[in-house]
Amino acid sequence: MNLKPLSLFVTHDGRSSRSSTTCTYKCGNACFHEVPNTSAGEYFGDIVASISRRGLLKGGAAVVLATGAGSVLAACGDDEATTNTSASPGTGTDFAAVAPNSEDAVVVPGGYEQSVVIRWGDPVLPDAPAFDFGKQSAAAQAKQFGYNNDFAGLLPIEGRQDAYLLVVNHEYTTEPHMFTGYNPDAPVREQFEICLAAHGLSVVEVKAESGTGKLTPVIGRYNRRITGTTEFTLTGPAAGSALTKTSADPSGTKVLGTLNNCSGGLTPWGTVLSGEENFNQYFAGVLAEPVAQDRGKRYGLGHPGAGQGEMPRHWERFDKRFDVIQEPNEANRFGYIVEVDPWDPASAPIKHSALGRFKHESANIYVTQDGTVVAYSGDDERFEYMYKFVSAKKIQQGDTAASRKQNMTILDEGTLYVAKLTGDHPDKIDGSGKAPSDQGFTGKGQWIPILQTGADGKGTSLVEGMTAEEVAVFTRVAGDKVGATKMDRPEDFEPNPKTGKVYVALTNNSNRGTEGKAGVDEANPRNQNKNGQVLEIVDDHKGTAFTWSLLLVCGDPKAADTYFGGFDKTKVSPISCPDNLAFDPYGNLWISTDGNALKSNDGLFSVVLEGERRGETKQFLTVPKGAETCGPVVTEKRVLVCVQHPGEVDGASADKPASHWPEGGTAQPRPAVVAVWKAQGGSIGV
Repeated sequence: MNLKPLSLFVTHDGRSSRSSTTCTYKCGNACFHEVPNTSAGEYFGDIVASISRRGLLKGGAAVVLATGAGSVLAACGDDEATTNTSASPGTGTDFAAVAPNSEDAVVVPGGYEQSVVIRWGDPVLPDAPAFDFGKQSAAAQAKQFGYNNDFAGLLPIEGRQDAYLLVVNHEYTTEPHMFTGYNPDAPVREQFEICLAAHGLSVVEVKAESGTGKLTPVIGRYNRRITGTTEFTLTGPAAGSALTKTSADPSGTKVLGTLNNCSGGLTPWGTVLSGEENFNQYFAGVLAEPVAQDRGKRYGLGHPGAGQGEMPRHWERFDKRFDVIQEPNEANRFGYIVEVDPWDPASAPIKHSALGRFKHESANIYVTQDGTVVAYSGDDERFEYMYKFVSAKKIQQGDTAASRKQNMTILDEGTLYVAKLTGDHPDKIDGSGKAPSDQGFTGKGQWIPILQTGADGKGTSLVEGMTAEEVAVFTRVAGDKVGATKMDRPEDFEPNPKTGKVYVALTNNSNRGTEGKAGVDEANPRNQNKNGQVLEIVDDHKGTAFTWSLLLVCGDPKAADTYFGGFDKTKVSPISCPDNLAFDPYGNLWISTDGNALKSNDGLFSVVLEGERRGETKQFLTVPKGAETCGPVVTEKRVLVCVQHPGEVDGASADKPASHWPEGGTAQPRPAVVAVWKAQGGSIGV
């Protein structure tokens, strides 16, 4: 095979604005390695033609949550989430769109204000020292806000007006931007320990300011840092199996830390879900045993060079668990959906193997009318699959100890499915991205069951030739075997709490239709897709049938290969590389972008979903140069975004910073959470 070079200075040939440094430290240069999915696949294979459009099951489980980036079916207890939401989903948005730009600032519409909520290094725990870029320590970082914030969730604190918990993921570290004089070939132990502590999640109390959308961090009793050394409990079919036991944990149930936590979601019972994504890049070495080596390669482990210290952080030099030769099962303990109870700082977070192991962007929940919980998740890599988990247990109402105990185990018992799609117009898809009909791109789909987990945590494999433990740990292989549809990087996967329709951000796939790779299909209709698309699903949530359409085919609206739900393309903002999704209280979709291929900064966009304005797309804000827009939360009074990796452009480093956001002057750039609100008060966007 012809591998592409792995230099930190490889360019993207115009396919993405991500710097080579971001590619190296965020995903381990995934785009420059051979695609892990080499299965034959069945993109539009033999699916039962009689799949029909079934009625949506309207949800009825209103439990305890504020709406945020991970929306649940219904919410209560938050005045922001429930105020003035009687408008129809076709209400649309009303603000002057922000023009594409390359400024080193967060740019918001006229009439809106902003402030930084919390930055990398700010105190989270009571005895955390003030941040000092030149005098960092692992002990300090373990008590401070972590690096590269991604998902954000905002949960109201019951009985305390204007008080919330802000829960944030910390996806990855970028060592050349964290330390002056950093030598990528010779990191030192203190740098390793600082970065391990900068991963994970932060839970911090915030206080809302009356009359504005400003949020101020508070050192409160719920505050917590979860890091790369926090103990997690592994549950489900993988727990205790021969595939997850290590020398440090012969039980196969206790995992130290969580890594590369990308997006996430909120549950109706008040917990936070977080997706472990590009975990493979932390592990060095190549296994000699052929079956184990093939399984590792399916997850991007053990590619050529890994045994020679190619992995950028060299963590294996400081802890043998990151060396697959010494600890062949350690990597099998990452790649799960993590559940954190932010209301109990002493609780052990959970890794749910019943939801499968892959590069989870997130998991987001829909609750059906009878209380069944459905969790949707995408596998964020080129040509990977879409999944859902349907619980066997029903959600219990109320906040009693018994109901809470029941709800905390809902994601450990049920059935895991993978998606297979067909298009309605297969003969009209030629790779150009041209819409095949007046209705755009449409089709049907089937959820294929691959794993069933019982009340005892034991599983039953529904894939021939694989055990339950193997399906739970090597879920990608199970998807290969049942002919799941290869998608263009399925990232955030969100059900709309207003309508029950489900939306998927398909970020891009420059390998689509290239030599030896999967060709186009109606859900992935463009060759060398650099701008991505957004999929809309009408799902029989508990069942196996769905219909789908493409809401957006992203890019420059002046280009022929773009589609905006049928809306007039002269009246929309250009959008590229959709990543995270959220909904406002009116049911409008909000999209954050990552890697804008249109030569401008990434941003946050609103999209109308219903009515005459369906497909109207407007840019609400942009983030500083080199940054990615993450974790949007859109409530009645404010918008929150996580500004990740500001200043990460080619040639920049801590010794030569390209950004000074958010502090300005000569300060080093720092990832941070930003709040935006209307200057004169009123509802966001309308």
